[in-house]
Amino acid sequence: MTQTTLLQYEAPWPVHAIDWCKSPSPGHQSRPRSAFRLAIASFTEDYRNRIAVVGLQDERVLVEDDYTDYPDFVTLVEANHGYPATNLQWQPATATGFPWTGKSPSTELLATTSDALRVWEYSGDAPLASSAYVGRQPSGGGHRLTLKTGLSGQSKVQNQASGAPLTSFSWNEKSPNLIVTSSIDTTCTVWNIDTATAITQLIAHDREVYDVAWLPGSTDIFVSVGADGSLRAFDLRSLEHSTILYETPAPKNAPPASTASRLPTSPLLRIAFNPTDSNYMSTFHMDGTDVQILDMRSPGQPVIELRGHRSQVNAMGWSTTDRPLLATASDDCQVLLWDLAAYTQSATSPRAANARLNSPRPDVKKRVVSDPIMAYSASSEVTNLAWSPQIPGMTMNTGHTTAPGEWLAITGGKSIKALKV
Repeated sequence: MTQTTLLQYEAPWPVHAIDWCKSPSPGHQSRPRSAFRLAIASFTEDYRNRIAVVGLQDERVLVEDDYTDYPDFVTLVEANHGYPATNLQWQPATATGFPWTGKSPSTELLATTSDALRVWEYSGDAPLASSAYVGRQPSGGGHRLTLKTGLSGQSKVQNQASGAPLTSFSWNEKSPNLIVTSSIDTTCTVWNIDTATAITQLIAHDREVYDVAWLPGSTDIFVSVGADGSLRAFDLRSLEHSTILYETPAPKNAPPASTASRLPTSPLLRIAFNPTDSNYMSTFHMDGTDVQILDMRSPGQPVIELRGHRSQVNAMGWSTTDRPLLATASDDCQVLLWDLAAYTQSATSPRAANARLNSPRPDVKKRVVSDPIMAYSASSEVTNLAWSPQIPGMTMNTGHTTAPGEWLAITGGKSIKALKV
């Protein structure tokens, strides 16, 4: 029996934002195939953008059909989005047990950012027991994607009456009613999406904020990166100050700055925590080919630098396994997978209370790592990526099987490929 290690989908439009569902659909927990659902968003320079949920084809096709004519994924449902979504995420896995006030237990939430933070409600098929018909399902097949709330607040910044465009957001796993957004107006805003209210807004950076991330396990601390080249940490319990964890060095040939302005620095575009050891974060610079790994306990400079790409890095993401695996994607058409276990903690000790003893000390020099454990060459620039959760193995209707474990979805142009890691 053949094992499938690559699944493909061709979207009707260029894809930018992408995320893999964090848990099986309600009512389908015993069916691994319901974990193969992606949310994707288009990128076109107009007000006609779309978001869509795509899922495996084999539920939709008659058994006697010739499978070679079909893509692995099909569109389950789509919706208008207006401006392109700068970020798109499924609800955290913890959201299924959260006491929502206005959401049915049988639906799932998605969120997007662009000119506003939008929360969408997605309902998939009813459980199979209630489907009496055979063969192709009617179009739509019971999938619905509806806008639940649109949140855009007043801006703290002068001359800005309505909320400025949002660049990204982070969904809190411990309290899935909390989302923090980042904006080009230098602010970050913490929202309660259950009550559709802004909890707080703060001026976070000197210039545009490009990305934001909650500290795993915390409902108070988040970090952000921006055009001023700094990585900052904020604590909602003491908002009067922030902590600068890292600032990009000034370019070597930079002209001397006047006393009034700061030295030009290279903007930081993305920030992501290692979900299994939240001491470690990854970031990269605009137009940069390297990825910096920072340790919250020894701020100021990276403890590891990953050098493997030959063109600008576009995206990165940590796996959710206990091993610290980081995937990076670039304009060089490569996706590289880095195993940082040997550099972040001793391989013998499990992650535990003593894990911090095995971490690089502040006086340890930066390690440069240039040997990824896996490289995948795509046919075009890779613009984004998303990890799946752990998915059990299964047999598809084609007779192909999939091995248990994680998958990595990558985007480039209109193409999406899911790679078995």
